[in-house]
Amino acid sequence: MTLKIAIDAASAAAPFEQLRAQISGKARSGALPVGYRLPTVRGLAEELGLAANTVAKAYRALEADG
Repeated sequence: MTLKIAIDAASAAAPFEQLRAQISGKARSGALPVGYRLPTVRGLAEELGLAANTVAKAYRALEADG
């Protein structure tokens, strides 16, 4: 399974928030199975063309949200 995420550079929402919201939405809808391992910070950052710190910030926010 691949994590299909799209970041809209023209959006008013920050890229980390877009990433957090999309992953959270997929988890809530059941599109991400229980126990699914998210890609590494560096791997996802490279795939999306984002800075590793941006992905790390989104992952920290998801972790804080539970």
